[in-house]
Amino acid sequence: MVQYNDLFNLQGKVSIITGGTKGLGREMATALAQSGSNIVIADLDEKTAKATAEEIKKQNEVEALGFQVDVTQEDQVQALIQSTIEHFGKIDVVINNAGICQKIKAEEMSLQDWNKTMEVNVNGVFLVSKLAGKEMMETGGGSIINIASMSSFIANTEAQCAYNSSKAAVVMMTKCLANEWVSHNIRVNAIAPGYMETDMAKPLFAEQGELRHVLDYIPMKRLGKPYELGGLAIFLASDASSYSTGSTFVIDGGYTIQ
Repeated sequence: MVQYNDLFNLQGKVSIITGGTKGLGREMATALAQSGSNIVIADLDEKTAKATAEEIKKQNEVEALGFQVDVTQEDQVQALIQSTIEHFGKIDVVINNAGICQKIKAEEMSLQDWNKTMEVNVNGVFLVSKLAGKEMMETGGGSIINIASMSSFIANTEAQCAYNSSKAAVVMMTKCLANEWVSHNIRVNAIAPGYMETDMAKPLFAEQGELRHVLDYIPMKRLGKPYELGGLAIFLASDASSYSTGSTFVIDGGYTIQ
């Protein structure tokens, strides 16, 4: 008989979270740690990455490491993967959370800015997935969770063509990697959040905030709470989702159903 609590247990797993020092990345890292996974925090800010890892370690009694990593630089990503393997001997889960959003009108956006968005949001996801995936192939498989967006499927009210295009690419990359790597027991799925109540976003949706009107387009009439991604992250990281691959799970308060 299946023990459902065991399906969600991440005890002894090793999870890398990029962009894991704040906001949604930190919340998902905490969720996995609370379920028993050891954690590797990768972020541009080394000091904050190490401090976040230390806090997660103390609060959840798991091992946690923090590294400075620019996901657009293959040598730095390779160093992250190698350091994780040297310390833990394996990689079970990757959450590709690092990303940027530049709200610039298409006709005013420089090629440099366009490329910057693509380098982080697309190339970064590819590099981390590729290099972690190669290690997973050697150790029996794993789960890769890409952070897409509801903007993978819709054009927002704001001008963010590059961001939306990059997140649409993440959805397709998720499908392609899932298809190529299924024989290696590597599952690749994506989470597509809507507007979430992070420290950065909260002021924009306040009473006089520039995006307050967007709440009218959300059937639930509120922002998502960061913890509301945590349960799905645990599901996709664990054996509870063992028959799920190539899928994108939308969490947007109903924004994209209308």
